Amino acid sequence: MKITLKDGSFKEYASAMSVIDIAKDISEGLARVACAGEVNGKVVDLRTVISEDASLNIITERDEAALPVLRHTASHVLAEAVKRLRPDAKVTIGPAVEDGFYYDFLTDPFSREDLDALEAEMKKIAKEGHEISRFTLSRDEAVKFMKEKDEPFKVELINDLPEGAEISFYDQGGFVDLCAGPHLMSVKQVKNFKLTSSSMAYWRGDSNRDRLQRIYGSAFFKKEDLEEYLKKLEEAKMRDHNKLGRDMKLFLTADVIGQGLPLFTPKGTKMIMKLQRWIEDLEDKEWGYVRTRTPLMAKSDLYKISGHWDHYMDGMFVLNKDEADGKEVMALRPMTCPFQYYVYMNEQHSYRDLPYRMSETSTLFRNEDSGEMHGLTRVRQFTITEAHIILTPEQAEEELTRCVDLAHYVMKTLGIDGDVTYRLSKWDPANKSKYEGDENYWNSTQDYLRAVMKKNGIKFTEADGEAAFYGPKIDIQAKNVYGKEDTMVTIQLDCSSAEKFGMTYINENGEKVRPWIIHRTSMGCYERTLAWLIEHYAGKFPTWLCPEQVRVLPISEKYSEYAEKVCAALKAHDVDATVDNRSEKIGYKIREARLDRLPYWLVVGEQEEAGNLVAVSSRFAGNEGQKPLDDFIAQIYDEIKNKVIREELPKEENK
Repeated sequence: MKITLKDGSFKEYASAMSVIDIAKDISEGLARVACAGEVNGKVVDLRTVISEDASLNIITERDEAALPVLRHTASHVLAEAVKRLRPDAKVTIGPAVEDGFYYDFLTDPFSREDLDALEAEMKKIAKEGHEISRFTLSRDEAVKFMKEKDEPFKVELINDLPEGAEISFYDQGGFVDLCAGPHLMSVKQVKNFKLTSSSMAYWRGDSNRDRLQRIYGSAFFKKEDLEEYLKKLEEAKMRDHNKLGRDMKLFLTADVIGQGLPLFTPKGTKMIMKLQRWIEDLEDKEWGYVRTRTPLMAKSDLYKISGHWDHYMDGMFVLNKDEADGKEVMALRPMTCPFQYYVYMNEQHSYRDLPYRMSETSTLFRNEDSGEMHGLTRVRQFTITEAHIILTPEQAEEELTRCVDLAHYVMKTLGIDGDVTYRLSKWDPANKSKYEGDENYWNSTQDYLRAVMKKNGIKFTEADGEAAFYGPKIDIQAKNVYGKEDTMVTIQLDCSSAEKFGMTYINENGEKVRPWIIHRTSMGCYERTLAWLIEHYAGKFPTWLCPEQVRVLPISEKYSEYAEKVCAALKAHDVDATVDNRSEKIGYKIREARLDRLPYWLVVGEQEEAGNLVAVSSRFAGNEGQKPLDDFIAQIYDEIKNKVIREELPKEENK
């Protein structure tokens, strides 16, 4: 067989060879640093045997593809450590993920002290230095093997493998785990790692299955890389909206109220109201929307027509499930679309009326699993900038483009447009019961969205199983400080709901025909957007969004009256201003203003009062010096009105 190497050279062998043996044949030094192989473009285990002509690249720790192999091996070392310290724990799965690895166990929750003990045990295992070997078993042998080890989750995984699948195991000196690999050749290469956190997870993501305990960690080949990662992780924790938003007193939660039901303080509420007023004015005055107001609940009849009762009921709060007592079955709304359809159908529309754009600031309710909720990014009650556009098929391309343009404009104004990626969310043809419509419907609608994005020069990925049950979506994605991706804005194409609701318009020939529908958000969920902004700006928001934009600091009580006059003048120009009248030294007041991440603070004393001046300091330029009050008001009014994002002064200079 002929093996073509990365540099274009080739090796010929008379019989089958493993990747590691080929590496040894090339160079003993290469074999010592080899981590995996890449055969015909696919990353494989070093133990993989090649028996026919192929291209081969030997992956070393310098290659990006080596890290997942190291981290997958580290997850197995973690599993062995858990089984040593908690022999009754049941193992499930432990994959490498984007920046680390995790492993799920059926056991009691892990504390930070438990993680520290597991790290120590992992280091002990690595020092033992056992070689890792791979073997395969038949399905019956594999099931028997795992039953004898009392690992029911592994038995389930084996039984779910397709007929004819190779069932492989890895043995690292006594601890054996079901796994497809690839893995390193020895546990001694797992040296630089850290267990970062633990959380609850459901077996196979199903809330009706076992509650597992997940341990997250990461691993690197070099100690310096691990240290750099941990430093970034600490910085991420400082920006985590769930911590920072609470520290800044923007929101809170209360156990007696319930998980996923945040309470917004006056500061947080003011920020959301600023966003809401801006979006509503933007949509209504500049983008051609009409505004609706619809109920927060409805009878189950409505959701049965829309399809949500069959496809989404598990995600709904149903208020009265028992029809036997004669009461109507009601449910809180998880979406606004079927409500707005009836607004549209209140009168007959002509093609001349279309597109008909209905928008609503909608409060929605979704019965999220407790293990899925986090801060403001995933909650049970949230408010969204939701709209539904009724249009002719001929208008769809232009209107979809307008929806993308509006979303991009909103993100650019907020200063977060550089953080996003685009995704075409498609149906899962392997799970057709989750969706409405046949294969032709899904292929045609997905092709339509794909063509629109390509025509607009949008780079995007595609994902099966992420569509709404009635149609595909353009999802605009963003990652939080820990790298987890969430959908921030969504634009959905729906060519089926009009039929279910009997929606029509009169076409050019005077005939009643079915419209198409676009479901879209312009900014998305206010709660999730606020979380995004907190993390993006580390709490140092653009001036127009700040709940407190200016704080006036009188040098002493003697100048409090002038400070109040300055504050009143600012408020008269719609600037959110306050006065710090506490009997504290001015240096203390300035430090607090800076710690509170205020855009501006104005010091006033004898000179300022005498000349109707203010001494201006800001996050953006430090000490800006004395200015006439009217000049400062004009400056900040313009900054707020035009939603200017000023560049922050470097931390060492902003003192």
